[in-house]
Amino acid sequence: EFNARLTMSHYKKKEVARSSVRGVDIEFDSERLASILGIPGNNGICEYIKEVWEESKYTKPLEITRKFANENTIMEARRVRSIEMKPFQRFIHFLVMKNVVPRFGKRDTTSYMDLIYMDHITSRRLVNLPRVMMMHMSYVISVKDHELPYGD
Repeated sequence: EFNARLTMSHYKKKEVARSSVRGVDIEFDSERLASILGIPGNNGICEYIKEVWEESKYTKPLEITRKFANENTIMEARRVRSIEMKPFQRFIHFLVMKNVVPRFGKRDTTSYMDLIYMDHITSRRLVNLPRVMMMHMSYVISVKDHELPYGD
């Protein structure tokens, strides 16, 4: 019921989720979600990049491609297949695609976004999980034929 009625809006540069369950209205933003989950909010990377492979202040696409493909001779940024990763890297990829930005399908290759989060996690840099979750929910409900990936 929550997922079926979920709407996302933007207020003061924040995503706000609204829904209802059994007649009870529910509204939260990333700060409230952090409180609900009992985790820190407002710290760390919160970029949400679907398919743009460009440098940012946080990442260099070629460097993270080389890092997770375990090959320094790669000449351009690209998706990395799980078979190219070391076991620990595959485990981190699994955590990212199941918990940070969950999805159905295409689980044997990374997206650029996966690589960004994997790089932050393995480098012990913070990821603003509540904000990323809010942006992911907003994206998923805006695209036809997608289901909300977080629990039902």
